[in-house]
Amino acid sequence: MQKKLSFSSYLVIGVMLFALFFGAGNLIFPAQLGQNAGDNLLPAVIGFLVTGVGLPFLGILAMGFSGSSNLQELASRVHPKYAIFFTSLLYLTIGPFFAAPRTGTVAYEIGITPFVPEDSIKLGLLLFTFVFFGITLWLSLNPAKIVDRVGKILSPGIIILLFFLLIMTVIKPLGPIGEPQNAYVNNPLAKGIIEGYNTMDALASLVFGIIVINAIRVMGVTSRKGILSATFKTGVVAVSFLAIIYVGICYLGATSTERFGLFDTGGPVLSSASSYYFGTFGLVILAVIIILACLTTSIGLITACGEYFNSLFPKISYKAFVIFFSLFSFVIGNFGLGNIITFSIPVLMFLYPLAVTLVLLTFLSPLFNHSRMVYVAGTVVAFLISIIDGIKTLCETLEISYFKWLEVIISFYEKALPLYEQGLGWLLPVLIVVVITGIFARFQKVSMIEVR
Repeated sequence: MQKKLSFSSYLVIGVMLFALFFGAGNLIFPAQLGQNAGDNLLPAVIGFLVTGVGLPFLGILAMGFSGSSNLQELASRVHPKYAIFFTSLLYLTIGPFFAAPRTGTVAYEIGITPFVPEDSIKLGLLLFTFVFFGITLWLSLNPAKIVDRVGKILSPGIIILLFFLLIMTVIKPLGPIGEPQNAYVNNPLAKGIIEGYNTMDALASLVFGIIVINAIRVMGVTSRKGILSATFKTGVVAVSFLAIIYVGICYLGATSTERFGLFDTGGPVLSSASSYYFGTFGLVILAVIIILACLTTSIGLITACGEYFNSLFPKISYKAFVIFFSLFSFVIGNFGLGNIITFSIPVLMFLYPLAVTLVLLTFLSPLFNHSRMVYVAGTVVAFLISIIDGIKTLCETLEISYFKWLEVIISFYEKALPLYEQGLGWLLPVLIVVVITGIFARFQKVSMIEVR
């Protein structure tokens, strides 16, 4: 007889999943969105929740539904070589390229910057990230129970502290909601969708899903149906906490502009609000919790990347990978939070459509008999559109003119692809190709993938 988990079990795993998701980006991006969205807050928040909450939830479910033992195995349904490329790029993105360095810069910007003289900000960042990633390296090389224990204490602590802050925001708003800025003036929904990409949680969900599934199996649930049901329920717990906190922080940001002005990033919004409501004591408590939370996230990301690349290249030791990734994160972190965010966007514009396409194909796979042809066709279409989106965004980031060949393709995409200007031009073509090839696969003898 299949064991059924209690509500408390779902809650424990759900909070664990929330802790895995909740990192640097989950604090700064909703605050920044709130400041810039202003009166257009509602559509911007809806867009943010679609990609910042909805996609991670689907990613977790996809891993449970697929029965795959890891992301590379799932991506191998397209092709084994593609699986290595896609999984490696995803790990590097949520690891040393962007997410891991961001943990150090966010911890500094929220926790330390309020106490540092303005003329010493850059020196302070250098010293702080040196210590921060030094500790990350030490604990990644020497896995200790202290990381798990701190994480178990921090997750409820962060939720409670943020709830207190957000309740104060509702009871005693910082000020009136400001005017929308830049892209939020004309298309807040689309801008909110793109901002949700920045959390990187949809990418991380394809890695975290296996951790959740293993935790469910340890508790005695072993059938595929039982695992999927338990994954759904624990996912609901995690994303519910995320959604509530996102909405609250967005509102906090929206009401902060008159009192504090517009910030380049969302980090100072939280520290300024905490200082305003709770004084120096609140600022110190926030700093301690945020620094420890970012540190545990950093350790988790570096450890995961070290383990994955050690499995790919076993001749290079886990220790060597961890040292390299920690040093690399330290260097990238000193470019500053604003630069890390700016240069991550082109990569995310390329990677997200591929990840979402894989998730969609996973759910639809039984309908087309798990045909490799459908996986390949859908992925190729997503790739052809997302690679142009990535290069286009990179040109905009570097403030350089589009290449001539790029202008031609962008012009064609703008005319031919619905939702292209909203960053979703890949979606309808992928669905059309999947339907056409899926119908063909149902009635023809094509190569099938062995699915567990």
